[in-house]
Amino acid sequence: MGKDIIAYLITSIRNAGMDKKIKTIKIKESFINQNIVKLLVREGFLKNVRKHYENTNKYLILTMRHDQVKNMNLKLISRPSVRIYSGYKKIPCILGGIGVAIVSTSRGLMTGREAIIKRIGGEILFYIW
Repeated sequence: MGKDIIAYLITSIRNAGMDKKIKTIKIKESFINQNIVKLLVREGFLKNVRKHYENTNKYLILTMRHDQVKNMNLKLISRPSVRIYSGYKKIPCILGGIGVAIVSTSRGLMTGREAIIKRIGGEILFYIW
């Protein structure tokens, strides 16, 4: 696993979404991964999440939702080398509201819609639709 844990999480979810046989994903637990996964479960892109401990390592087990989400697409926007920031007026609406933009704000991670309602800008991490 590289240093960009968000890219690793997105790639794991994208690969599992393309392969319908994969039901669960195991990723390293971190604060940002927990918050991103909570948002994805709340928005309906993932079915469930649970914690798993092996020796001193902590993992998150993600259960995929293949029944409702047919073609899950993810696009990484910000990278460690190129950060993309946006004010709340310029946060994009993904596919007319079908998709979700995940934004890291001063008040934590939230969807693009929540950031617009609360009038908070921030770093756009990725889009999912």
